[in-house]
Amino acid sequence: MKIWLDGSIRDVGTARVSVLDHGLTVGDGVFETVKAVEGRAFALTRHLQRLARSARGLGLPEPDLDEVRRGCEEVLAAEPVPLARLRITYTGGVSPLGSDRGTSPATLVVALDATTRRPDSTAVVTVPWTRNEHGALAGLKTTSYGENVVALARARAHGASEALMANNAGLLCEGTGANVFVVVDGELLTPTLSSGCLAGITRALVVEWAGAKETDLPFDVLRRADEVFVTSSLRDVQAAHRVDDRELPGAPGPVTAKAMRIFSERSAADFDPR
Repeated sequence: MKIWLDGSIRDVGTARVSVLDHGLTVGDGVFETVKAVEGRAFALTRHLQRLARSARGLGLPEPDLDEVRRGCEEVLAAEPVPLARLRITYTGGVSPLGSDRGTSPATLVVALDATTRRPDSTAVVTVPWTRNEHGALAGLKTTSYGENVVALARARAHGASEALMANNAGLLCEGTGANVFVVVDGELLTPTLSSGCLAGITRALVVEWAGAKETDLPFDVLRRADEVFVTSSLRDVQAAHRVDDRELPGAPGPVTAKAMRIFSERSAADFDPR
């Protein structure tokens, strides 16, 4: 594995970040996960724009997006694989042991890891913990992922690949690393961004391309929805064949299957949709 760290390609065995990096000590950082196919990063422009938005929201210096793009290109060229996870991490850099930031430059890491295609359907569970839609980090893709680690571990323990959460108002919000869509009476619906969910890149494209409606949804819609699916950069559109103990036979259902088909066709036709 090759790592692009602060301007140059390194072997994974020699790439080093300080133990005092604020991303390590307090989770002061932002990141993007990008799907890469045959050396090409999908929707990279949108991902870089969101990286910059997250950095602004966290109060980090504006990242040099041209430099980030160059790092991505160099890693992709150094590690040609059919399907990969391209991970961009941008942190507060070396800082004191506390919440205050230091004066060192931000740390920028780009890494690539081979992956495999996800199955068309998966199991998901609900968890009792909620997203704070009014919190300082709401809607930002930060490295403060402790809550997600705990929730995903709960999902894994129940034979599922994703955990779905409500927000503090009791509305359906998102998963640990995915957005969620439901089909009710034939209509494709997804939570609004005001719910506190991440503005997922795949989510936005499904809304645009498949005509999903953004609306407030009660958390218990998962108990009665005709179809449920999750979206993320590496999942694309993935149906849920089980939600907790509720089976959804025939998944992917017709609306989900149509969304899957549209996403596959449109993303193949335009690898960097603006």
